[in-house]
Amino acid sequence: MWAVAQISAVYVLLLSIPAACLMLRLFMIQHDCGHGGMFSSRRVNDWIGRGLGILTLTPYDYWRKSHALHHASSGNLDRRGFGDIDTLTIKEYRALGALGRLKYRLYRHPVVMFGLGPGYLFLFRHRLPTGVIRQGRASWMSAIWTNLAIAVVSGVLIYAVGLGTFLLIQLPIVLIGASIGVWLFYVQHQFDPTHWERSDKWNHEHAALNGSSYYDLPKPIMWVTGNIGIHHVHHLSSRIPYHRLPQVMKDHPELRNVSRLTFWESLKCVRLALWDEEAKRLVTFREAAAGLAAPQSSPV
Repeated sequence: MWAVAQISAVYVLLLSIPAACLMLRLFMIQHDCGHGGMFSSRRVNDWIGRGLGILTLTPYDYWRKSHALHHASSGNLDRRGFGDIDTLTIKEYRALGALGRLKYRLYRHPVVMFGLGPGYLFLFRHRLPTGVIRQGRASWMSAIWTNLAIAVVSGVLIYAVGLGTFLLIQLPIVLIGASIGVWLFYVQHQFDPTHWERSDKWNHEHAALNGSSYYDLPKPIMWVTGNIGIHHVHHLSSRIPYHRLPQVMKDHPELRNVSRLTFWESLKCVRLALWDEEAKRLVTFREAAAGLAAPQSSPV
């Protein structure tokens, strides 16, 4: 990309797409290290994960802890907010004031969710993650040391190629890779029909198979994304490394029909925004509008 930058910025932008895909694949390896499934040694997993976190702009120890909470609470309505896409119930949305509803609508808008949001997450929020102090010293130091390492690597590259060329190459890679990553995470849990339940009725295995999708993508895309589309199996047993997930599907063909989602079907998920506790499904703002028009009567 540095070489073609001397010819035309257009070539750099074209190459940024496969480069972003490869950065995403590195993130998936880092992801498996966080689950302790990539290598047999926890120490190797952690140090490889920390090193990859410099390239993916993600503080590894902080992310690992947050992601573990996500796995422990995915599909649990009473334990939302841990590494999730923020999702309100219809009742919670109706209880908000005008400003609160506007903020939520903007947050769920595709331009923010898959455009501005991912860039903000990886470029800024990961530099000082929200709540990192409350997670303890290890998470705090993870952010600090990752930031220092990123600064050193970036400084060397800027010295070598210049600030303009560095930004021309690096920014598109990060922005494209982040957007693809957030899209994958979104459709892995925000689909219809997905599964959410209150704590007293929540079950890990049921939530894994019914609240996580099997995003059935072409094999080349599965390779790039580290087979993360086989997400229902991943949530069922997160220690299975990404390169073993296709074998699980081969050994257990019945899993192919569980929470299956094709690419074209996934595009319809963009409009889903609120959880209907009565119908037990995600609905659009328009679908929820009739229920929002008038307060529901209190149960007797």
